[in-house]
Amino acid sequence: MGTPDPPPRPGKPPLPWRARLLVDAASALHAASLRRDGTVNRFLLSLFDRTAAPTPTAPVGGVASTDHAVSDHLRVRLFVPEIPGGGGKELPVVLYFHGGGFVFHSAASAQFDDLCRRLASAIPAVIASVDYRLAPEHRFPAQYDDGEAALRWVLAGAGGALPSPSPSPPAAAAFVAGDSAGGNVAHHVAARLPDAVAGLVAVQPFFGGEAPTESELRLHDAPFGGPERLAWLWRAFLPPGATRDHEAANVPAAIRRDAGADRWRAFPPTLVCVGGWDVHQDRQRAYADALRAAGAEEVTVAEYPDAIHAFYILDDLADSKKFVGDVAEFVNRHARQRKKRALDHAKE
Repeated sequence: MGTPDPPPRPGKPPLPWRARLLVDAASALHAASLRRDGTVNRFLLSLFDRTAAPTPTAPVGGVASTDHAVSDHLRVRLFVPEIPGGGGKELPVVLYFHGGGFVFHSAASAQFDDLCRRLASAIPAVIASVDYRLAPEHRFPAQYDDGEAALRWVLAGAGGALPSPSPSPPAAAAFVAGDSAGGNVAHHVAARLPDAVAGLVAVQPFFGGEAPTESELRLHDAPFGGPERLAWLWRAFLPPGATRDHEAANVPAAIRRDAGADRWRAFPPTLVCVGGWDVHQDRQRAYADALRAAGAEEVTVAEYPDAIHAFYILDDLADSKKFVGDVAEFVNRHARQRKKRALDHAKE
């Protein structure tokens, strides 16, 4: 069972003043860019969504990055950490989907570029950050289709761009991960190709539903939690006329309706990261409960009681540092298990 919601919390989330200013500025920018006619002011976003260039020859923080074309519309940024001693270790690959309500940001957005570098260095792993198409210009299921194509590209060796110390398949341990809307995409990509995925990291995944949850009512003033903004994002992403009970949004309900299916028992091990100041927390815990009830192999919920939505991009927060350590532990543990199973199978 999920952890019950705490009673209403007074005041505001505990944030340093710099973090609060950044969050307030980002929230205001997002709100100003969403037009009443259902379109987005991309020019306004471009003025303030700071981007980072790839660093193929000048690693930043011990991590080099390169951009790659998967198709005419799909790009992936690879982050490869420097390994002390010259390598010799086969690294897991984490396919990462950035957040932004299906509408904002890209793999080049500075905050996600920095997050992927931190993850690449800490795990260590190759992070493949997916520059999937955005709504409302591209609605469901474009983001899921791009995610699946990117995963297949990684599994096929990423055009030879993945480091590998041996001729064995370079992505023997391939994970999918994502935050907010990217966590939603990561879930659906894992559901499409569960046997190919060693684990799923769903970071404050963005799910929805027509009936409001207790946390949505209680935390509607929390950062990035405004109900009007969330309703706009779902209308921009879902098929025209669809409600938020569509299977792409109300994922816990969709899993419960399909609980008898074998595919959930084959679903990869999952880590769900939940913040105590996140408006979506009830749906995230319901998602973990639904996976468990459907027979998923392993579902772990990591709680960050003081964390707002998108806390992980604020690298000076203690919870952000803890989050990176939790993801590293999860990925390394399941990469080892995956390798052991492969070696055991080869001996049979």
